[in-house]
Amino acid sequence: MRYLFTSWLDYLLIFVPATVALEVLRADPLLVFISAGLAIIPLAGLLGRATEHLTTHVGAGIGALLNASLGNAAELIIALVALRAGLHDVVKASLTGSILGNILLVLGVSMFAGGIKYERQKFNRTAAGMGASLLLLAAVGLIVPALFHFTAADRGVAIERELSLIISFILFAIYIASLLFTLKTHRHLFAGEAHDASDLGEQPWTKRASIIVLTVVTCLVAVMSEMLVGALESASHQLGLTQVFVGVILVALVGNAAEHSTAVMVAMKNKMDLAYGIAVGSSLQIALLVAPLLVFASYFFGAPLDLIFTPFEVAAVTVSVLIVGFVAMDGESNWMEGVMLVGVYLMLAIAFFFLPA
Repeated sequence: MRYLFTSWLDYLLIFVPATVALEVLRADPLLVFISAGLAIIPLAGLLGRATEHLTTHVGAGIGALLNASLGNAAELIIALVALRAGLHDVVKASLTGSILGNILLVLGVSMFAGGIKYERQKFNRTAAGMGASLLLLAAVGLIVPALFHFTAADRGVAIERELSLIISFILFAIYIASLLFTLKTHRHLFAGEAHDASDLGEQPWTKRASIIVLTVVTCLVAVMSEMLVGALESASHQLGLTQVFVGVILVALVGNAAEHSTAVMVAMKNKMDLAYGIAVGSSLQIALLVAPLLVFASYFFGAPLDLIFTPFEVAAVTVSVLIVGFVAMDGESNWMEGVMLVGVYLMLAIAFFFLPA
Protein backbone atom coordinates (compact mmCIF):
# COMPACT_ATOMS: atom_id res chain seq x y z
CA MET A 1 0.00 0.00 0.00
CA ARG A 2 2.94 2.36 0.55
CA TYR A 3 3.41 2.47 -3.23
CA LEU A 4 -0.13 3.76 -3.71
CA PHE A 5 -1.63 7.21 -3.27
CA THR A 6 1.61 9.00 -4.19
CA SER A 7 -0.17 10.44 -7.24
CA TRP A 8 -3.57 12.14 -7.44
CA LEU A 9 -4.57 9.57 -10.07
CA ASP A 10 -4.33 6.79 -7.48
CA TYR A 11 -7.43 8.10 -5.71
CA LEU A 12 -9.44 7.01 -8.76
CA LEU A 13 -8.68 3.38 -7.81
CA ILE A 14 -11.92 3.49 -5.80
CA PHE A 15 -13.67 2.96 -9.13
CA VAL A 16 -12.15 -0.54 -9.47
CA PRO A 17 -14.37 -2.12 -6.77
CA ALA A 18 -17.17 0.27 -7.73
CA THR A 19 -17.15 -1.07 -11.30
CA VAL A 20 -17.21 -4.67 -10.10
CA ALA A 21 -20.16 -3.86 -7.84
CA LEU A 22 -22.05 -2.15 -10.67
CA GLU A 23 -21.42 -5.13 -12.95
CA VAL A 24 -22.60 -7.63 -10.33
CA LEU A 25 -25.72 -5.55 -9.68
CA ARG A 26 -26.35 -5.32 -13.47
CA ALA A 27 -26.50 -1.54 -13.27
CA ASP A 28 -27.07 0.82 -16.19
CA PRO A 29 -24.41 0.12 -18.89
CA LEU A 30 -23.63 3.85 -19.04
CA LEU A 31 -22.67 3.84 -15.35
CA VAL A 32 -20.55 0.73 -15.85
CA PHE A 33 -18.83 2.32 -18.86
CA ILE A 34 -18.02 5.55 -16.99
CA SER A 35 -16.86 3.73 -13.86
CA ALA A 36 -14.69 1.27 -15.81
CA GLY A 37 -13.13 4.12 -17.78
CA LEU A 38 -12.28 6.01 -14.59
CA ALA A 39 -10.86 2.80 -13.08
CA ILE A 40 -8.53 2.13 -16.03
CA ILE A 41 -6.94 5.61 -15.80
CA PRO A 42 -5.11 5.02 -12.47
CA LEU A 43 -4.39 1.39 -13.40
CA ALA A 44 -2.68 2.54 -16.59
CA GLY A 45 -0.72 5.01 -14.48
CA LEU A 46 0.41 2.24 -12.13
CA LEU A 47 1.48 0.11 -15.10
CA GLY A 48 3.64 2.92 -16.38
CA ARG A 49 5.13 3.71 -12.96
CA ALA A 50 5.90 0.07 -12.20
CA THR A 51 7.63 -0.25 -15.57
CA GLU A 52 9.67 2.89 -14.94
CA HIS A 53 10.78 1.66 -11.51
CA LEU A 54 11.60 -1.82 -12.83
CA THR A 55 13.95 -0.29 -15.42
CA THR A 56 16.16 1.02 -12.59
CA HIS A 57 16.94 -2.61 -11.64
CA VAL A 58 17.42 -4.29 -15.04
CA GLY A 59 19.71 -1.87 -16.88
CA ALA A 60 19.17 0.72 -19.59
CA GLY A 61 18.87 -1.65 -22.58
CA ILE A 62 16.36 -4.08 -21.09
CA GLY A 63 14.64 -1.18 -19.34
CA ALA A 64 14.05 0.64 -22.61
CA LEU A 65 12.71 -2.59 -24.12
CA LEU A 66 10.34 -3.00 -21.17
CA ASN A 67 9.12 0.57 -21.60
CA ALA A 68 8.57 -0.09 -25.29
CA SER A 69 6.73 -3.34 -24.64
CA LEU A 70 4.59 -2.30 -21.65
CA GLY A 71 4.19 1.42 -22.30
CA ASN A 72 0.84 0.92 -24.00
CA ALA A 73 -0.29 -2.22 -22.19
CA ALA A 74 -3.62 -0.70 -21.17
CA GLU A 75 -4.47 0.35 -24.73
CA LEU A 76 -3.47 -3.08 -26.05
CA ILE A 77 -5.62 -4.93 -23.50
CA ILE A 78 -8.66 -2.72 -24.21
CA ALA A 79 -8.20 -3.24 -27.96
CA LEU A 80 -7.80 -7.02 -27.58
CA VAL A 81 -11.04 -7.24 -25.59
CA ALA A 82 -12.85 -5.15 -28.22
CA LEU A 83 -11.30 -7.29 -30.96
CA ARG A 84 -12.55 -10.47 -29.35
CA ALA A 85 -16.01 -8.89 -29.15
CA GLY A 86 -15.89 -8.23 -32.90
CA LEU A 87 -15.84 -4.42 -32.56
CA HIS A 88 -13.32 -3.86 -35.38
CA ASP A 89 -14.35 -0.24 -35.98
CA VAL A 90 -13.83 0.58 -32.31
CA VAL A 91 -10.41 -1.12 -32.37
CA LYS A 92 -9.22 0.87 -35.38
CA ALA A 93 -10.72 4.08 -34.00
CA SER A 94 -8.90 3.56 -30.69
CA LEU A 95 -5.61 3.14 -32.59
CA THR A 96 -6.23 6.41 -34.43
CA GLY A 97 -7.25 8.14 -31.21
CA SER A 98 -4.17 6.94 -29.31
CA ILE A 99 -1.84 8.25 -32.02
CA LEU A 100 -3.62 11.61 -32.22
CA GLY A 101 -3.98 11.90 -28.46
CA ASN A 102 -0.28 11.33 -27.82
CA ILE A 103 1.29 13.49 -30.52
CA LEU A 104 -1.22 16.34 -30.32
CA LEU A 105 -2.86 16.45 -26.89
CA VAL A 106 -0.17 14.93 -24.64
CA LEU A 107 2.73 16.65 -26.40
CA GLY A 108 0.77 19.89 -26.79
CA VAL A 109 -0.24 20.18 -23.13
CA SER A 110 3.32 19.24 -22.10
CA MET A 111 4.80 21.98 -24.29
CA PHE A 112 2.27 24.48 -22.97
CA ALA A 113 2.79 23.57 -19.30
CA GLY A 114 6.55 23.57 -19.61
CA GLY A 115 6.55 26.71 -21.75
CA ILE A 116 4.58 28.69 -19.18
CA LYS A 117 7.37 28.06 -16.67
CA TYR A 118 10.36 28.19 -19.04
CA GLU A 119 10.60 30.57 -21.99
CA ARG A 120 12.32 27.99 -24.21
CA GLN A 121 12.79 24.25 -23.69
CA LYS A 122 15.16 22.02 -25.64
CA PHE A 123 15.06 18.33 -26.51
CA ASN A 124 17.20 15.85 -28.42
CA ARG A 125 17.00 16.79 -32.12
CA THR A 126 18.31 13.39 -33.22
CA ALA A 127 15.62 11.53 -31.31
CA ALA A 128 12.99 14.05 -32.47
CA GLY A 129 14.00 13.61 -36.12
CA MET A 130 13.98 9.83 -35.82
CA GLY A 131 10.59 9.90 -34.14
CA ALA A 132 9.11 12.20 -36.80
CA SER A 133 10.44 9.96 -39.59
CA LEU A 134 9.00 6.82 -37.99
CA LEU A 135 5.67 8.59 -37.45
CA LEU A 136 5.56 9.47 -41.15
CA LEU A 137 6.33 5.85 -42.00
CA ALA A 138 3.48 4.76 -39.72
CA ALA A 139 1.16 7.15 -41.56
CA VAL A 140 2.18 5.49 -44.84
CA GLY A 141 1.23 2.15 -43.28
CA LEU A 142 -2.28 3.55 -42.77
CA ILE A 143 -2.50 5.25 -46.16
CA VAL A 144 -1.54 2.29 -48.38
CA PRO A 145 -4.37 -0.10 -47.32
CA ALA A 146 -6.90 2.75 -47.56
CA LEU A 147 -5.69 3.77 -51.04
CA PHE A 148 -5.82 0.15 -52.17
CA HIS A 149 -9.37 -0.18 -50.83
CA PHE A 150 -10.60 2.89 -52.69
CA THR A 151 -8.81 2.11 -55.96
CA ALA A 152 -8.90 -1.69 -56.16
CA ALA A 153 -11.78 -2.79 -53.95
CA ASP A 154 -12.92 -5.16 -56.69
CA ARG A 155 -9.96 -7.44 -55.82
CA GLY A 156 -11.97 -8.60 -52.82
CA VAL A 157 -11.85 -8.57 -49.04
CA ALA A 158 -9.42 -11.50 -48.86
CA ILE A 159 -6.76 -9.57 -50.81
CA GLU A 160 -7.26 -6.49 -48.61
CA ARG A 161 -6.78 -8.56 -45.47
CA GLU A 162 -3.68 -10.20 -46.93
CA LEU A 163 -2.26 -6.76 -47.75
CA SER A 164 -2.95 -5.56 -44.20
CA LEU A 165 -1.23 -8.66 -42.79
CA ILE A 166 1.87 -8.14 -44.94
CA ILE A 167 2.05 -4.44 -44.01
CA SER A 168 1.71 -5.42 -40.34
CA PHE A 169 4.74 -7.69 -40.65
CA ILE A 170 6.69 -4.84 -42.27
CA LEU A 171 5.68 -2.34 -39.56
CA PHE A 172 6.59 -4.83 -36.84
CA ALA A 173 9.97 -5.53 -38.47
CA ILE A 174 10.68 -1.79 -38.69
CA TYR A 175 9.78 -1.42 -35.02
CA ILE A 176 12.28 -4.15 -34.08
CA ALA A 177 14.88 -2.47 -36.31
CA SER A 178 14.24 0.89 -34.61
CA LEU A 179 14.86 -0.71 -31.21
CA LEU A 180 18.13 -2.17 -32.48
CA PHE A 181 19.11 1.24 -33.89
CA THR A 182 18.32 3.26 -30.76
CA LEU A 183 19.39 0.72 -28.13
CA LYS A 184 22.40 -0.91 -29.78
CA THR A 185 24.08 0.34 -32.94
CA HIS A 186 23.47 4.11 -32.50
CA ARG A 187 22.58 4.41 -28.86
CA HIS A 188 25.26 7.10 -28.38
CA LEU A 189 23.16 9.42 -30.55
CA PHE A 190 20.20 9.03 -28.21
CA ALA A 191 22.08 9.42 -24.95
CA GLY A 192 20.13 12.37 -23.59
CA GLU A 193 19.92 13.55 -20.01
CA ALA A 194 19.74 10.74 -17.50
CA HIS A 195 16.38 10.13 -15.85
CA ASP A 196 15.37 8.04 -12.91
CA ALA A 197 12.38 7.42 -10.65
CA SER A 198 13.02 10.70 -8.83
CA ASP A 199 11.87 12.51 -12.00
CA LEU A 200 8.40 11.25 -11.15
CA GLY A 201 8.63 12.47 -7.57
CA GLU A 202 8.90 9.01 -5.98
CA GLN A 203 11.44 6.88 -4.15
CA PRO A 204 12.56 3.87 -6.25
CA TRP A 205 10.49 0.72 -5.82
CA THR A 206 12.09 -2.66 -5.20
CA LYS A 207 12.35 -5.08 -8.11
CA ARG A 208 9.96 -7.52 -6.40
CA ALA A 209 7.39 -4.80 -5.73
CA SER A 210 7.56 -3.59 -9.34
CA ILE A 211 6.94 -7.10 -10.71
CA ILE A 212 4.05 -7.73 -8.30
CA VAL A 213 2.40 -4.41 -9.19
CA LEU A 214 2.83 -5.11 -12.93
CA THR A 215 1.23 -8.56 -12.60
CA VAL A 216 -1.71 -7.54 -10.41
CA VAL A 217 -2.47 -4.33 -12.31
CA THR A 218 -2.33 -6.07 -15.70
CA CYS A 219 -4.98 -8.53 -14.48
CA LEU A 220 -7.13 -5.70 -13.16
CA VAL A 221 -6.83 -3.77 -16.44
CA ALA A 222 -7.99 -6.88 -18.30
CA VAL A 223 -11.05 -7.20 -16.03
CA MET A 224 -11.94 -3.50 -16.26
CA SER A 225 -11.45 -3.56 -20.05
CA GLU A 226 -13.84 -6.49 -20.33
CA MET A 227 -16.50 -4.49 -18.47
CA LEU A 228 -15.76 -1.28 -20.40
CA VAL A 229 -16.14 -2.95 -23.79
CA GLY A 230 -19.17 -4.92 -22.64
CA ALA A 231 -20.98 -1.67 -21.84
CA LEU A 232 -19.59 0.32 -24.78
CA GLU A 233 -22.34 -0.23 -27.35
CA SER A 234 -25.21 0.54 -24.97
CA ALA A 235 -23.38 3.52 -23.49
CA SER A 236 -22.60 5.04 -26.90
CA HIS A 237 -26.27 4.77 -27.87
CA GLN A 238 -27.40 6.43 -24.64
CA LEU A 239 -24.89 9.24 -25.11
CA GLY A 240 -25.87 9.68 -28.75
CA LEU A 241 -22.27 9.15 -29.88
CA THR A 242 -20.92 7.10 -32.75
CA GLN A 243 -18.62 4.18 -31.96
CA VAL A 244 -15.89 5.86 -34.01
CA PHE A 245 -16.02 8.96 -31.77
CA VAL A 246 -16.06 6.79 -28.65
CA GLY A 247 -13.01 4.90 -29.91
CA VAL A 248 -11.04 7.89 -31.22
CA ILE A 249 -11.70 10.23 -28.28
CA LEU A 250 -13.11 8.57 -25.15
CA VAL A 251 -11.38 5.17 -25.17
CA ALA A 252 -8.10 6.73 -26.30
CA LEU A 253 -8.26 9.36 -23.53
CA VAL A 254 -8.81 6.63 -20.94
CA GLY A 255 -5.69 4.77 -22.05
CA ASN A 256 -3.56 7.91 -22.42
CA ALA A 257 -4.53 9.78 -19.24
CA ALA A 258 -1.66 8.38 -17.17
CA GLU A 259 0.93 9.12 -19.86
CA HIS A 260 -0.55 12.60 -20.17
CA SER A 261 -0.02 13.40 -16.49
CA THR A 262 3.53 12.00 -16.48
CA ALA A 263 4.59 13.92 -19.59
CA VAL A 264 3.20 17.19 -18.22
CA MET A 265 4.90 16.61 -14.87
CA VAL A 266 8.37 16.08 -16.35
CA ALA A 267 7.91 18.96 -18.83
CA MET A 268 7.27 21.30 -15.90
CA LYS A 269 10.60 20.13 -14.48
CA ASN A 270 12.28 21.29 -17.71
CA LYS A 271 12.82 17.72 -18.93
CA MET A 272 11.23 18.27 -22.33
CA ASP A 273 13.21 15.51 -24.01
CA LEU A 274 11.61 12.99 -21.65
CA ALA A 275 8.14 14.46 -22.21
CA TYR A 276 8.69 14.35 -25.99
CA GLY A 277 9.88 10.77 -25.72
CA ILE A 278 6.79 9.74 -23.76
CA ALA A 279 4.35 11.34 -26.23
CA VAL A 280 5.98 10.43 -29.55
CA GLY A 281 7.32 7.09 -28.30
CA SER A 282 3.82 6.03 -27.24
CA SER A 283 2.40 6.93 -30.67
CA LEU A 284 5.15 4.92 -32.37
CA GLN A 285 4.42 1.93 -30.16
CA ILE A 286 0.74 2.13 -31.10
CA ALA A 287 1.43 2.36 -34.85
CA LEU A 288 4.40 0.02 -35.19
CA LEU A 289 3.80 -2.47 -32.36
CA VAL A 290 0.23 -2.50 -31.07
CA ALA A 291 -1.49 -2.27 -34.49
CA PRO A 292 0.47 -5.21 -36.00
CA LEU A 293 -0.03 -7.29 -32.84
CA LEU A 294 -3.79 -6.71 -33.06
CA VAL A 295 -3.81 -7.81 -36.70
CA PHE A 296 -1.89 -10.97 -35.76
CA ALA A 297 -4.19 -11.65 -32.79
CA SER A 298 -7.32 -11.20 -34.91
CA TYR A 299 -6.47 -14.38 -36.84
CA PHE A 300 -6.52 -16.35 -33.59
CA PHE A 301 -9.99 -14.92 -32.87
CA GLY A 302 -11.18 -16.09 -36.29
CA ALA A 303 -12.11 -12.59 -37.52
CA PRO A 304 -9.12 -11.04 -39.37
CA LEU A 305 -8.63 -7.33 -38.77
CA ASP A 306 -7.63 -5.10 -41.68
CA LEU A 307 -5.79 -1.79 -41.60
CA ILE A 308 -8.33 0.02 -43.77
CA PHE A 309 -9.09 3.20 -41.87
CA THR A 310 -11.67 5.76 -42.95
CA PRO A 311 -10.45 8.60 -45.21
CA PHE A 312 -10.92 11.09 -42.37
CA GLU A 313 -8.87 8.98 -39.94
CA VAL A 314 -6.06 8.67 -42.49
CA ALA A 315 -6.13 12.42 -43.21
CA ALA A 316 -6.19 13.27 -39.49
CA VAL A 317 -3.17 11.10 -38.68
CA THR A 318 -1.20 12.30 -41.72
CA VAL A 319 -1.81 15.99 -41.03
CA SER A 320 -0.99 15.54 -37.33
CA VAL A 321 2.27 13.74 -38.08
CA LEU A 322 3.35 16.50 -40.48
CA ILE A 323 2.52 19.23 -37.95
CA VAL A 324 4.47 17.50 -35.17
CA GLY A 325 7.40 17.04 -37.56
CA PHE A 326 7.52 20.77 -38.26
CA VAL A 327 7.15 21.70 -34.58
CA ALA A 328 9.93 19.33 -33.49
CA MET A 329 12.32 20.21 -36.33
CA ASP A 330 14.39 22.77 -34.39
CA GLY A 331 14.68 20.73 -31.18
CA GLU A 332 13.05 23.52 -29.15
CA SER A 333 9.55 24.19 -27.85
CA ASN A 334 7.52 26.99 -26.27
CA TRP A 335 4.02 27.43 -24.92
CA MET A 336 2.63 28.74 -28.22
CA GLU A 337 3.60 25.54 -30.04
CA GLY A 338 1.73 23.64 -27.35
CA VAL A 339 -1.36 25.77 -27.94
CA MET A 340 -1.18 25.03 -31.66
CA LEU A 341 -0.99 21.26 -31.15
CA VAL A 342 -3.90 21.24 -28.68
CA GLY A 343 -5.89 23.45 -31.09
CA VAL A 344 -5.42 20.93 -33.90
CA TYR A 345 -6.54 18.11 -31.58
CA LEU A 346 -9.70 19.99 -30.59
CA MET A 347 -10.58 20.72 -34.23
CA LEU A 348 -10.19 17.04 -35.12
CA ALA A 349 -12.19 15.94 -32.06
CA ILE A 350 -15.07 18.23 -33.04
CA ALA A 351 -14.98 16.89 -36.58
CA PHE A 352 -15.09 13.27 -35.33
CA PHE A 353 -18.07 14.21 -33.13
CA PHE A 354 -20.06 15.39 -36.17
CA LEU A 355 -19.03 12.52 -38.45
CA PRO A 356 -22.00 10.34 -39.39
CA ALA A 357 -22.17 6.84 -37.95
